[in-house]
Amino acid sequence: MLKGYMAPLSPLGKASINPPPPWHYSGDVIGAEFWAEPEATAATLPPGLDPDPSTAGHGVILFIDWQFTAQDDEFLDPARYQYRECLFLVDAVHKGTPVMWCPYIYVDNDAALARGWAQGFPKKLASVYQTRTFAAPSAAAAPVAAGSRFGASLSAHGERLAEARITLRQPVADPKSLLARPTVNRRYFASLAAGLHDKPAVDELVLSVTDNLSVADAWAGDAELLFPDARGEELCAFGPVKVGGGFRFSLAYSVTDLKLLEDLTRPGK
Repeated sequence: MLKGYMAPLSPLGKASINPPPPWHYSGDVIGAEFWAEPEATAATLPPGLDPDPSTAGHGVILFIDWQFTAQDDEFLDPARYQYRECLFLVDAVHKGTPVMWCPYIYVDNDAALARGWAQGFPKKLASVYQTRTFAAPSAAAAPVAAGSRFGASLSAHGERLAEARITLRQPVADPKSLLARPTVNRRYFASLAAGLHDKPAVDELVLSVTDNLSVADAWAGDAELLFPDARGEELCAFGPVKVGGGFRFSLAYSVTDLKLLEDLTRPGK
């Protein structure tokens, strides 16, 4: 019998691109809030989600330097299980509940790509970089302190897709306020059979479930953002027309589950 949690299944199960959950994540986040034209963020919403009129085009961009492990000390294999990520989250409403929707997300690792698709994150491969902080004092250390500056960038196929610069000003009194809304994703897997190309095999609106969420060393400050026009991408539609605050924090959580909100393959959806 072939074994494994994800493809490829194999005689011993070692070839699977990912081990089974629970999945554990720890990372450093650099991000900023922005406002796009409300029509631009609304255009990305799937069935089941509505624009949030109270925030009118508000979103955030997050750059994250991640370390992953499952049950077998996978963090000791950093070549396979460290990765960097850039994601966009825009405000939305699901049946009266404020949520965030992830229309675009990029990673630099195939295992992270596969985990994301299983969760409903529409991940694509890209190059993601961000300023790191180090304990030993140096002009290059970028300490987490007032006045420190951090940069981040996203690029793919030889084109720059996003740039961010933030300057820290003060600690955040309530770090979890930075992640106040739950995230909704869409698990979408197309059918290849002739005549069924417009009828996906899986089309589900799901709520991301994060266990043991922890936020530490959260700081806020000023931000600059740029979303250049790039062939084959649509990030530039987000503008931004206005840039809000920037932030940096460390983040950890575990994943063992998700919540099905709506099966969009059902008639009438």
